[in-house]
Amino acid sequence: MRINPLLVATLLVVVAACTGASSPTPSAATLDGRTFLSTTVQGHDLVAGSTVSLAFKEGRLAINAGCNHIGGAYAIVGGRLTTGEMAMTDMGCAAPLMAQDTWLSGFVAGAIVDLAGDTLTLRNGGVTMTLTDREVADRDRPLEGTHWILDGITSGDTASSVPEGVTAALTITDGQMQIQTGCNRGNATVEATATTLTIGPMALTRMACPPDATAVELAVTRVLTGKVGYAIEADVLTLTSGTQGLTLRAGS
Repeated sequence: MRINPLLVATLLVVVAACTGASSPTPSAATLDGRTFLSTTVQGHDLVAGSTVSLAFKEGRLAINAGCNHIGGAYAIVGGRLTTGEMAMTDMGCAAPLMAQDTWLSGFVAGAIVDLAGDTLTLRNGGVTMTLTDREVADRDRPLEGTHWILDGITSGDTASSVPEGVTAALTITDGQMQIQTGCNRGNATVEATATTLTIGPMALTRMACPPDATAVELAVTRVLTGKVGYAIEADVLTLTSGTQGLTLRAGS
């Protein structure tokens, strides 16, 4: 049987195209400034309800999976993600989450890494983790029209949570801020740019409240006055005024 050389060449091109579809190895430059969230993990079970976050910025990698924050320098060497000594916070979490932090640190170090558009894939020790760019997987919520609920308070280097049973929140619509301070309710005018809010005098009710609610109100009103810096990442709004700050999460 006579074989057509042209047909053979065509078939080889098609086969090469199909088998050469692997994702390219990323560089630090293509990862810089991006955060990826896990969407699927094969070969290992994450703690129920947890998501792995990998944030790459200026040669450093920040990792979180629902408990501690892990961070340090990284590089891409020979198609693998290499890390130096990684620092870890020392938060008290449920034992499964703490064990997951330890596993994750080992998994990431030396993992084969591929990037295809908004999809990052890590492979190590028989485990394959697929992650999606955060801006695709979990888009930033809009500043206006979102009901932002207070999640944390910062003062200098100290961060504290909102006391149980105390609720503070704000919503911005058409130049007006509706405020629940944790104790009283009120409103103020607000002008927004891409990075700042300019908040006018606040008109509040004058209820007497328990100490926890009063303390939260004091922290909220201390920040929500004059020019305030803000940033939104996914469902988290961060407000800063000097050394004081508020962290709020989008709610219903």
